[in-house]
Amino acid sequence: MIITEIDILSAKILIVDDREANVSLLEQLLGETGYTGVTATMNPKEVCALHQKNLYDLILLDLKMPGMDGFQVMEGLKKNAVDGYLPVLVITAKPDHKLRALQAGARDFISKPFDLVEIKTRIRNMLEVRLLHKKLVNTNQGLEQTVQERTGELTRTNLQLTQEIEERKKAETSLQATYAEIKELKDKLEAENVYLQKEVARQFNFGEIIGQSTFLSHVFLQVQQVAPINATVLLLGETGTGKGVVARAIHSSSPRKNRPLITVDCTTLPATLVESELFGRERGAFTGSDSKQIGRFELADGGTLFLDEIGDMPLELQSKLLRVIQDGEFERLGSPRTIKVDVRIIAATNRNLSEEVSNGKFREDLFYRLNVFPITLPPLRQRKDDIPLLVNHFIAKVNKKIGKQIETVAKETMNSLQEYHWPGNVRELESVIERAVIVSQGRSLQVLDRFDTIHKHLDTEGQEVKALVDVEHDHILQVLQKTGWRIEGKSGAALLLGLNASTLRARMRKYGIVRK
Repeated sequence: MIITEIDILSAKILIVDDREANVSLLEQLLGETGYTGVTATMNPKEVCALHQKNLYDLILLDLKMPGMDGFQVMEGLKKNAVDGYLPVLVITAKPDHKLRALQAGARDFISKPFDLVEIKTRIRNMLEVRLLHKKLVNTNQGLEQTVQERTGELTRTNLQLTQEIEERKKAETSLQATYAEIKELKDKLEAENVYLQKEVARQFNFGEIIGQSTFLSHVFLQVQQVAPINATVLLLGETGTGKGVVARAIHSSSPRKNRPLITVDCTTLPATLVESELFGRERGAFTGSDSKQIGRFELADGGTLFLDEIGDMPLELQSKLLRVIQDGEFERLGSPRTIKVDVRIIAATNRNLSEEVSNGKFREDLFYRLNVFPITLPPLRQRKDDIPLLVNHFIAKVNKKIGKQIETVAKETMNSLQEYHWPGNVRELESVIERAVIVSQGRSLQVLDRFDTIHKHLDTEGQEVKALVDVEHDHILQVLQKTGWRIEGKSGAALLLGLNASTLRARMRKYGIVRK
């Protein structure tokens, strides 16, 4: 089944917007592109009647209109939908409206202010899917009509019966091939839509990186240097220093910002599932795989793939990852077909990959492929001047979240926060502040955590690092013993330590802490 250029350009399109300037801009853009079936209305109350009369292939719908907004229009369209398909591409400037519109049945959205390239691309992609869907329905209806017409003739002669059976088999084969093609496209669009909704809801931006220290200013400079180019980036630093935040900042400042940023946390995925998560799988590829899955590389095509904690990736999969980075191609599990993708790689680790290479736990060639542009994130103890800024930022964030009004921080409290060595870095600080805001009475922050401040002036830097590591090892072991080695949950060690469960497990592996 083929959709021609003539099919696409002659599709029926309705523009719905209460602003004449927007209507004129969209009409001009579509006219210059070659679309011939474009009409428009500035009255949202006419949309349902117009669609029932003309059966548009695409409705460009503004959400914010007087008298009847776009959500009400979509409700009316749903009631009269013949085949359950809502051919709506919404136009909005509000991120929360985008997610709400997708949940209400819209197929896609266009952001204001308009990006003309994005508009043309999204309109064409949506029309291709819609016209394929219509042709599939028409083909099915034609097939059913043919079967009905032949039924009468089948009773007349056995020869005609044989001919009709063969004809029907051919038609079914063609229909199944067409359906498989449509289903693959539909699966990919649905999978991308899931990640799109997550990205719209999260609203990450460069403003997440809080601080003015010299160390952090150097990180800002490196992000600005590498974001516009397509180089692979390796983020280095301890757990909780904000590697994920920097990865999002690089992606949002790059030419790929309008395509997905797909994240893979290599510490949380079981080793048996890493390959299928990265590269996808066909149905029946292994025991228990009862459905096809599109991998993260395929979802990130045209965008960025963030491989968090790459040092935890199983050695046997590192060669396959190297091939994708070098050649941009891979195969799904259970499929011989090679898939080509265009993906930018950002990797992150809290491990010393050079040592991992020396110990035979990480491929040397993969390390060099990843280490094109390394960025080292400083631990919080090396940028203590940023702690007041971070504290105020987290207080405002938690105030808004739970409705508190904490406004001040005592000097003694701030000094204690700055003197603490923060083994969990920014993530630990955020947990402490959130806990403190919850328990604080009045308008002043009350921090009830007891910080270890005994680490004073030691003879050498090496001695200081060793002392901090020893203290963290002993503290984790003590809390684990106190909780009966329970890691997750309300009474788990991770919550008491202010860490994610995956982070705590990584620390246990790092220090060799095991239950005896």
